[in-house]
Parts: sequence; structure tokens; C-alpha cells
Amino acid sequence: MKAHLLYVEDDESLSFVTRDNLELSEFTVTHCSDGHTAMEEISKSDFPYDLCLLDVMLPGIDGFELARRIRDKNQDVPILFLTAKSLKEDRLQGLRLGADDYITKPFSIEELILKIEVFLRRNKVRPSSPAFDPRRIGDYTFDLDKLQLTYKNEAPRRLTRREAELLNYLGSRRGEVSERGDILEKIWGENDYFLGRSLDVFISRLRKYLKEDSRIRIENIHGVGFSLIIE
Repeated sequence: MKAHLLYVEDDESLSFVTRDNLELSEFTVTHCSDGHTAMEEISKSDFPYDLCLLDVMLPGIDGFELARRIRDKNQDVPILFLTAKSLKEDRLQGLRLGADDYITKPFSIEELILKIEVFLRRNKVRPSSPAFDPRRIGDYTFDLDKLQLTYKNEAPRRLTRREAELLNYLGSRRGEVSERGDILEKIWGENDYFLGRSLDVFISRLRKYLKEDSRIRIENIHGVGFSLIIE
């Protein structure tokens, strides 16, 4: 079955070329040229998309607001930002909203397709052993398969796929130091500076999610990596 992509881009020439190449690569593409049209797609009761490609600078409603709406609708679908903005703050803002990655314009079609394939492949990954489903992290129950983190008898928190993968990686190595490069290679698929900044954002999120249990902490070993500690 072909993967179905939601592609939101207002540049007519760029969107024509990109959509054409994506369809040649056997993706099904729903293209929207503005934020309002994309919002209508997102608001539909059926959310058929396997991945979302969002331009940041859109007329009317920008890509950041679209990402918020998508995450309200679906916590699992990968979101990639296509942006001409190179400022670190803009990239981090998108990641804080639940986006999985970004590609800075101008980009090569080959790079875009490769990233899409990587995220689609990861989003289909499920744990191979029931020993990891669920698992205890202090007073939390963590279910990787369902992307849920539950504190005692409270309602479960829904995690994004990347948040869950990172928590699983650190949790399976609790008490050990996980090097930044190893985490990036395992979870993001490559190791570079800006992905390292993305990792810091996701670590901050996990610390926030785990704060109810004072025995749990994620230590930053400066210049090396992170360690999940349960006292």
C-alpha cells in the first residue's frame, strides 16, 4: 500500500516539482497551497495520512499552528517542516510543537525522499519482545507499543513516537551513560549539531513528563550524554 502524505506548500513551482517527484516515488500526495485548506484536511474525522510535510511560512495559518492541530488530532504521524528559516529558535519551536524533523530550503528531492522513507519505516517499528510492554519506570508504567506513559492511577499520557523511542532507549539503559552520538544515530538516524539540539528539546520534555516521581532524574553528563537514574 502506498504511503499517503499531506503536503502543505504555497510556492506553486516548488510544490509542483516536489509533488511530481513524490508521486514518481510511489507516494500518494494530498497537496494544500494554504493553511486554511490544510486545516480543513486536518479537521476531517478520518485522518488518513502517514506523514505530514509542512512549510512554515504559509498565508493565513502558518505551519506551526498546523502542527499544533495535527498533534491534537494524531500523536503518532511524523511531521517534517520544510522551511527557509535557518534560525535555531525557529527549528526548536517546531520541535517543541511535536514535529519530528525539518529540512531547510533549498533541499534536494533525494534528501527529502530519504527522510520520508526513514520516518515511515520507523513509525511502523513495534517492540519485538513483550518484556518491554509495559515496563516500570519508578512509579510510572511505560507502554512503548501504545505510546503511553502512566503515573500511578492517573490517566495515561500519550507520547509521540520519538518521545517513546527516546524514553525506551534511556530506560533500557537505566543507570548507564548513553552517549549523545549513539542516541542520535539510534533514534534520529544521524549525528549532527542541529539534531543534537533536537535531542535536548526531547530530553526536556521527558524530564517534564517524569517529574511526578522525585526518585527519577535524567542526568546530563556534560560533553558525553545522558543517564536515566532511578533512586
